[in-house]
Amino acid sequence: MPSLVLETNVQLPNTKQFVTSFSKLAAATLSKPEKYITVSYRYNEFLSWEGTFDPAFLLTVTSLDNISPQLNDGYSKTFFEFFEKELHVPGSRGYITFFDPGRANLGHEATTFATIFGSK
Repeated sequence: MPSLVLETNVQLPNTKQFVTSFSKLAAATLSKPEKYITVSYRYNEFLSWEGTFDPAFLLTVTSLDNISPQLNDGYSKTFFEFFEKELHVPGSRGYITFFDPGRANLGHEATTFATIFGSK
């Protein structure tokens, strides 16, 4: 179920190619099947960091059952390296928010994941 929402002031020459690569990386990094990964890329020319419009990003990762302080360090390392390589955004110009809403608080197929997979 992971959902990754990327907002950046970096306009990409081939957005579909980037999103496809990011989806594969997210699946491998979060250890979830890619068929459940959703990725959203939002270009925002007005995203500023330290009062400048140099390359920057905000990423929100929503995932069930695999968000923890211990795992988030590794996820951060992988995603920051990817964005530095692909977007040319240094690690000092981005934030990642990790969020696990809990199975009862995430809907899918007209029910919740608590119903689909059982409570945890």
